[in-house]
Amino acid sequence: MLTGKKILITGATGLVARSVAETLAEHNEVWCLGRFSDPGTARRLAERGARTWRWDMAVDTLDGVPDDFTHVLHAAVERGSGDFEDVVAVNSVATGRLMTHCRSAEAFLFVSTSALYAPRALDHLYTETDPLGTESPWLPTYPVGKLATEGAVRALAVTLGLPTTIARLNVAYGPHGHGGLPTIFFRQMLAGEPIAVPHAGQHYCSPIHTDDIARHVPRLWAAAGTPATVVNWGGDEVVGVRDLMTHVSELTGVPVDFVPSDVTRAVGAYDDTRRRSIAGPCGRTWREGVRQTIAAHFPGALDTTSRI
Repeated sequence: MLTGKKILITGATGLVARSVAETLAEHNEVWCLGRFSDPGTARRLAERGARTWRWDMAVDTLDGVPDDFTHVLHAAVERGSGDFEDVVAVNSVATGRLMTHCRSAEAFLFVSTSALYAPRALDHLYTETDPLGTESPWLPTYPVGKLATEGAVRALAVTLGLPTTIARLNVAYGPHGHGGLPTIFFRQMLAGEPIAVPHAGQHYCSPIHTDDIARHVPRLWAAAGTPATVVNWGGDEVVGVRDLMTHVSELTGVPVDFVPSDVTRAVGAYDDTRRRSIAGPCGRTWREGVRQTIAAHFPGALDTTSRI
């Protein structure tokens, strides 16, 4: 357990970092940077003991933000909507400013993505040494921005002497933010829309619940180094996307329709050897976690008796 530290978290309004902020605020001084377009989110974080600071990484400097944080979690991201130049500039420059501002920290954790691996066979288990690529038909700019920012993070970790971990997050899901892939696809199911899948087989992933993300963060900080430590960050179980959403359909009674397509929300599964050695096992199974997540985002969705 991490206690008595001064922690900076970016992107704390979203899916990944919200649970981390709330968990760590119990025993540490936690500052959350973000746009806070929903005032209610800032209020709820404050109620849990965290401090909030409005920061738009695309335009704002860090003037006025303390620089004596012991630990930093950088989860904020500009995903982009088609402008590759803008995505690369915003993410890499903002991250460079943040690392320089917090150069005296004990550890810096950058949340990257599994989307930057070059595509392999659908059932391939990716390791940290697999070739990188930037192919993502559903959101082309996203892996490009992450890959460019990883380069900036690696350079600054060494240049500043700032111990750093780069954690390539797999499919995260949980009660905050948009909920993750299970809730994104469930909204399509509720709208009667099919889920795009490969023409043959299915995509596999290593889903990780936000409770386990919060549990792993202190250990990922402890593993930080110069050069930066790189680790694939996913859950213990490998799950097929068809299997996952079929399970959601069985839980809720909402039909699911899969349609073969050349454009899918492609994901990949991990070999979790390095992550287990650094952060240990997960506490939630994917079935338990998906049930909890669907119940949190769609109250009443698990009450299938009303649809019999």
